[in-house]
Amino acid sequence: MVLSLVSLCAKEVVSDHSSSAGWLRWVPRELYRPLLEAAFSSCRPLTVGELVQRWPERTLRVGGRRKQGQTAPNRLCIQALLLAVVRGLSDQRCSLHILDLSGLQGDEGGMGDPMGGWSLTVALCTMVVQARAAAQRTQRKEGDRERKRFSALERQSDIKRERKRDNELNSDGGDAVECSEPTSEEDQIKGVRRRMETAHPKETLVTDLGGSKKESEGQETETDVLVHVRADLFVNARSWERVRVALSNAGPLKLQCRYLRVEEISVSSIRTLLDLLPPRSLLGVDIRYSNLGVAGLAELLPQLSTFPALNSLRLHYCNLDFRRDHLGQEQALTDLSQGLKHLQELRRLSLTALRLPGQLRVLLSSLPQPLEILELPYLSLSPVDLAYLSTSHHASTLQQLDLSENRLDESTLPSIRRLLSQASSSLQHLSLSGCGLTDGLLELLLPSLGGCWALKSLALALNPLSMTGLMDLVRMAVRMPSLRQLLYPNPLEDYQPGLPDLPSSAQLLDWPLDDNTDINLTSSQLKRVLVDSGRSDLFLTCDLLNYDKDLVD
Repeated sequence: MVLSLVSLCAKEVVSDHSSSAGWLRWVPRELYRPLLEAAFSSCRPLTVGELVQRWPERTLRVGGRRKQGQTAPNRLCIQALLLAVVRGLSDQRCSLHILDLSGLQGDEGGMGDPMGGWSLTVALCTMVVQARAAAQRTQRKEGDRERKRFSALERQSDIKRERKRDNELNSDGGDAVECSEPTSEEDQIKGVRRRMETAHPKETLVTDLGGSKKESEGQETETDVLVHVRADLFVNARSWERVRVALSNAGPLKLQCRYLRVEEISVSSIRTLLDLLPPRSLLGVDIRYSNLGVAGLAELLPQLSTFPALNSLRLHYCNLDFRRDHLGQEQALTDLSQGLKHLQELRRLSLTALRLPGQLRVLLSSLPQPLEILELPYLSLSPVDLAYLSTSHHASTLQQLDLSENRLDESTLPSIRRLLSQASSSLQHLSLSGCGLTDGLLELLLPSLGGCWALKSLALALNPLSMTGLMDLVRMAVRMPSLRQLLYPNPLEDYQPGLPDLPSSAQLLDWPLDDNTDINLTSSQLKRVLVDSGRSDLFLTCDLLNYDKDLVD
């Protein structure tokens, strides 16, 4: 990554924190952003805090998709940023109104937790709670000062009234004459009382107008919010209570969620969490390792339909198994279909290891809009499912398709070829890893793969291909001008002896490679095909763990 002159100068300026007192007061607002980026990249948390505390713009965005070669902010810098946001609430120089941390952590839409045991979600919620506590302390102090002033004015007024009454009695012994106009002290007392009443709009509204407490709290929330914090939240059993507290009460910081990922929490806890989220900001929900069951998912879907911008739903290992014969399963399936029908903006659906053989039509046909991203790994898809998918209204709009670990054979291959033909102009990312593709099946599939002229990444790991089949695959790949990444399987010749004739993906994953075989020889043969075809822009890899299709976007 080539740095601009401004970036190079900014890195030099932030390198010496002892000099910050001299230049911070003179920095023009247009240089705050490059200085902050330089502080993040050089790991200067003190400089990060000083810049954010006096941020001159209404919006600050940290996170999102990083440029190639750009490192993510580390933990110390993020902590300094959050502390500075709280300090900036009482700093007249700070103009911050929106803090956008969406996509800050990891992959999965920014909902991972790559910073060790430290969680950004917990840190954000702690910041919100601390800011609320600080605001309440400040409000109590101001209230105490107002009450003391009010009491002093009342005492002073009482003393003056007593003196005036005594003077009138002593002067003529007649009746006391009442003043028709309030004294200046009475004006001051009324002014103090008015300020104290307006300092508590919620109580005044409830007492005088008889309105509900929830309505008055909602009105107070909007007026009290100083900074809106947008982020992707990662919630599990340990952090759920902290997140609930942060979302429940009003304060100067309002937490908004873009993508919500939950793990290992109950249906009731998920529903409570969804009730607390602002409805218009949520774009996606990712539920993992939670024992939802069919009934639990059917219970959640009507609640998800209340989020008008929701376009992504991901369910991973949520104990949905239609292979078992349970009482009421047909009605539950109908409820699921009706629930999905109301997700008007859904464009991404991911169902991992949910065991839904033969039920794909019932689920997908109810969706009002065609999907752009469909991920169905470990779903035990039947030939009927694939036949439906190839002719559904989703086929021609798919941009990403993941059918990994669904075994393919001669009976399902025509459906796959028809599906690829329908999606040839839109499909950009395709994964058929672990699908049992042999040399013979791949030979029948290659013409359809080659016809996907928009394809950018192709994953075919853990398929039992020989060196001959692998070479045919690479020769086809170099003729696809848009293809940028190919995840290929290790050829069967690279494994130690003893593999079955048609090994499963689990066997290929666990079986050791042959130490006597030069694995680099396979790589050099494939690279020779690239060189001969002039395709230096095509990246070949067999590293399944580090493969990332998003690198080509």
